[in-house]
Amino acid sequence: MSKEIPLKLIIGTVSNEKGVSEEVIFQAIEAALVSATKKKYGADIEVRVEIDRKTGQYETFRQWTIVEEPTPEQPLEFPLKQMLLSEALQHSKTIKVDEILELPMESVEFGRIAAQAAKQVILKKVREAEHENVAEEFRRKIGQLVIGVVKKSSREAIILDLGGNAEAILHKEDLLPRESVRPGDRLRCYLRDVMTEAKGPQLSLSRTCNEMLIELFKIEVPEVGEGIIEIKSAARDPGVRAKIAVKTNDGRIDPVGACVGMRGARVQAVSNELGGERVDIVLWDDNPAQFVMNAMAPAEVVSIVVDDDAHTMDVAVSEEHLSQAIGRNGQNVRLASQLTGWELNVITDSEAKERTAAEQEQLLKVFTEQLLVDEDVANILIEEGFTSLEEVAYVPLQELLKIDGFDEEVVNELRSRAKQSLLTQAIANEETVDEKVPAEDLLTVSGMDSELAASLATHGIISRDDLAELAVDDLIEMIDLDEPKAAELIMAARAHWFE
Repeated sequence: MSKEIPLKLIIGTVSNEKGVSEEVIFQAIEAALVSATKKKYGADIEVRVEIDRKTGQYETFRQWTIVEEPTPEQPLEFPLKQMLLSEALQHSKTIKVDEILELPMESVEFGRIAAQAAKQVILKKVREAEHENVAEEFRRKIGQLVIGVVKKSSREAIILDLGGNAEAILHKEDLLPRESVRPGDRLRCYLRDVMTEAKGPQLSLSRTCNEMLIELFKIEVPEVGEGIIEIKSAARDPGVRAKIAVKTNDGRIDPVGACVGMRGARVQAVSNELGGERVDIVLWDDNPAQFVMNAMAPAEVVSIVVDDDAHTMDVAVSEEHLSQAIGRNGQNVRLASQLTGWELNVITDSEAKERTAAEQEQLLKVFTEQLLVDEDVANILIEEGFTSLEEVAYVPLQELLKIDGFDEEVVNELRSRAKQSLLTQAIANEETVDEKVPAEDLLTVSGMDSELAASLATHGIISRDDLAELAVDDLIEMIDLDEPKAAELIMAARAHWFE
């Protein structure tokens, strides 16, 4: 009993003082007793100590890994940890190779050495448990705003005390430009991630990310927090200017007005938290072109040309609104582009008209030459929105029949001519590809053969210099070569550069 009382007292006391579960303390003491046992009987043995959670009494077991009978070529590798199957069967009739056999052994006293070892292990376990508690608590808060007190500030980062033994790091690049903080200041930040490291959990914070802006609006605008108003996207130039796109899920509520608040109180509260960052509230729209027009505010958009394939838009504004549309250092158009997800090119209204006229002139030439029609018919197609031979050839028949003056005979003839023209172009393109033959200097490269040169030519690598300018990875992607061979060919092609 003399062993049980102090052991139970140690466990209960440490558990209460450190706020760590008794199970963690039990495991720490078991590890300390294992260490003390190995010191007494030999570090090469395998030991397990089990403490009765109710009484505090403990037992020690030596562990053996069961192996087949050894051979002269393969003797026992770890004789102090391994036991032959034939010998193990004397202790257990059901034991098998690779299983663990445990046999009772004499336990060491939980004396000064064991207690000292236990103390070290317990402290380590306590630190780990405290770190894990902190990490677990803040993992649930990832994606939320947290408030901390500045503990230390350096050139690289700021250390914040979040309370409860939790510290977080705010790198200078995640701090607003020209934002000055001193020890003792309270800062609200967005918790991006919790990373587990040996020295404890690392909490990563930011005040410059888009999510910080969105979370602030959830606090200041109840309708956003409740989901009545949805923030679809956000874009920031941290500390200077930002745009958010809002949508209402209740037709009775004006999302822009709700976010602005009475006399601008709500948006001003967000702006103040972000060091005076100006925030534009933009009405989100299903129509990408209308959404872009809203995002370009306060500049008024005259017209927009959408290129779905390139995912770009040419945004035309009047001459007097050009600088406003672009913004200082391109800030307005850049934020609008980030907000909408489209690449935006701002041009003047006159430039847009010139581009449109040039495109129509080019299209007029294509239609008249390829479809063999006069300018009147070509202009009708352009006015109806046809922009390519593919559209004429493959749009539904009814679309063309809706055009005034086009009957079925005219439409079928136009479609036939368009398809024939496309086929002719495709054949010409194939012939151009087939005509690509390797240059003479490519064939002279060391390690090159005619078959390999022909394969390179199909990828546009015609000359020795074409090959020399390639990277190894690029060459491997083109043709089936291993890395050393590809590198050898490229270096051989570059040899004349150094002569």
